[in-house]
Amino acid sequence: MAKKGDWIRIHSIVLKAEERTAKIPEDTKKCDLEMWVKGALLEDSAECGDVVHVETAAGRVESGVLLEEKPHYTHSYGDFVPEIIEIDSRLRKIMAGGER
Repeated sequence: MAKKGDWIRIHSIVLKAEERTAKIPEDTKKCDLEMWVKGALLEDSAECGDVVHVETAAGRVESGVLLEEKPHYTHSYGDFVPEIIEIDSRLRKIMAGGER
């Protein structure tokens, strides 16, 4: 259960597919415009699935369905690429005035 002030992530539908402009690609027109936002919970408490309000880091107030408490980043830069180590080594030598 999230408490007031906890950092959370919410989801909301900004525009339903039928409300979107005709000036976008056909495949895009078929999809709702969705928003995911992180911010501090403004309600006293809430559970995942509740509709809540958050204040974002920029000071905006947004509402949506509570998805996650204490969200974290899950992206990466992919698998290890051994060639990068060789490139790094060569660049350091070049920048130090060595090999050309």
